[in-house]
Amino acid sequence: MKVFFSDQMVANSNSFSPSAGKPSQAVASWIKNGFAIDIAIPDPVSIEQLYLAHDKDFVHNILSCRISNGFGNKNKDVADSLPHTTGAMLAAAQHAISTGGFACAPASGFHHATWGHAGGYCTFNGLMVTAMSLLKGRLAKKVGILDCDQHYGNGTDDIIDKLGVRNVVRHHSVGERSIKPNAFFDKLSSLVTSFSDCDVLLYQAGADPHINDPLGGWLTTEELRMRDQIVFETAIDIGLPIAWNLAGGYQHDEQGTIRPVLDIHDNTMRACLSMN
Repeated sequence: MKVFFSDQMVANSNSFSPSAGKPSQAVASWIKNGFAIDIAIPDPVSIEQLYLAHDKDFVHNILSCRISNGFGNKNKDVADSLPHTTGAMLAAAQHAISTGGFACAPASGFHHATWGHAGGYCTFNGLMVTAMSLLKGRLAKKVGILDCDQHYGNGTDDIIDKLGVRNVVRHHSVGERSIKPNAFFDKLSSLVTSFSDCDVLLYQAGADPHINDPLGGWLTTEELRMRDQIVFETAIDIGLPIAWNLAGGYQHDEQGTIRPVLDIHDNTMRACLSMN
């Protein structure tokens, strides 16, 4: 399976969130596990593509480090990585559409970025830049976004409403909802099926809904594996291409590493590869 990754996606954010440094760690874990992945280097998105989902002044100020990024600092490493993380998401979506299958962008930090503001460890909304780039390039007539991060994708909704594109971008954010796992799983297959009129589904396979995550807390490791299995199986059944990413995850082990988060992302990759 294609994984769109380059070292230019990686940054040291000097933050509680490991998201900016996670792409390389996830890919290294997949390689160590012997997963059948084919790594491709994505092109960065252009500044004009960033304009499709963000205010121009906001884009310029972020890239020139004049204002704080989603991590609350003006780190140049983070600014330099942003066109590449979004470029990976776009490349994965393009590949999924062209093949009718699945592709991965091992990126995070998208869904809290609004039209003109960064926050919540998110700076540019790679989901919406991808969706609008696909629509503008006529690679898709309708794009779906299934956000299974622990937190509500407020930035995604903000941009959809700002652009008035709810008829061509369908967004469902599971978010911090008071929902029992059994009820969630009962409805998950039908939720994926509701995106059947979309040309591609952008799937945020977040690790932070894990019951032990400091910012999460409602699904076990096995339940997260079931979540991913249901999403991929249902997509196969209805012929829906998927481009998926890592989204959030904040656990650490006793050694201070993010191994618990990487284990969850490993399971997502296993579920995806089991569809072949």
